[in-house]
Amino acid sequence: MHPSALHRELADELWEADRAAKPVPPLTERHPDLVVSDAYAVQTLNIERRVAAGQRVIGRKVGLTSLPMQRMLGVDEPDFGVLTDEMVVEDGDLIDLGRLVQPRVEAELAFVMAEDLAGPGVTTARALAAIEGALPAVEVVDSRVADWRITLVDTVADNASSGLIVLGGRMRPVRELDLRLLGVVVSRHGQVIDSGAGAAALGNPARCVAWLANTLGAFGEGLRAGDVVLPGAVHKMVPVAPGDVFRAEFAHLGAVTVRFSNGDQA
Repeated sequence: MHPSALHRELADELWEADRAAKPVPPLTERHPDLVVSDAYAVQTLNIERRVAAGQRVIGRKVGLTSLPMQRMLGVDEPDFGVLTDEMVVEDGDLIDLGRLVQPRVEAELAFVMAEDLAGPGVTTARALAAIEGALPAVEVVDSRVADWRITLVDTVADNASSGLIVLGGRMRPVRELDLRLLGVVVSRHGQVIDSGAGAAALGNPARCVAWLANTLGAFGEGLRAGDVVLPGAVHKMVPVAPGDVFRAEFAHLGAVTVRFSNGDQA
């Protein structure tokens, strides 16, 4: 889809909201005729802007892979956003809350692709064969849309509510793991607050990779060897308060820690 004047206007608005860390009213409240293809056009404009500013695309995230999230937004399929190198935070590093609008955390696997993969016709088995391994990760999701009042169109335009990603340091081949049963326990300041297992993401996180490869194929794109893919959260999003420390402990993969500033420091 060729970007229209409205696409550019909305992309500018979201870009400024991100830079100023100040949210904007939902796009769909003001432009109810917007459809998902419009939203991806807006998303693409801002990814192109990131690349022009020197950022490098390192992979994709898949969102809305759990039934509760799909029901919440009234959709029956996932969406995707684009990850760049500027979004990556090292395990345990302090995240400046001032650069985020309204962050929430989600523990999820991160896959690294061993080979290129593009649809149509990619199955879960084919996706598994193309994945090099899995890492423990926490996605810090963020919305530039006020109060998280999002529809599918709002979140897609906003790069699927991407924020930052924290990747653990230990990768294991997926053939050694049962991804459906792979569990995670999430704690805040040492207190367990939630848990989940891989089956929450479309029944199997590798199925999310297959969906992504097929969806990208329809856009004339695909996944590349070395890409990082976040297949979706396996528990509820957790709001972040200043000074929070989260730890996600994954069976067979180890843990990853996310630390947030007190809100008045870098």
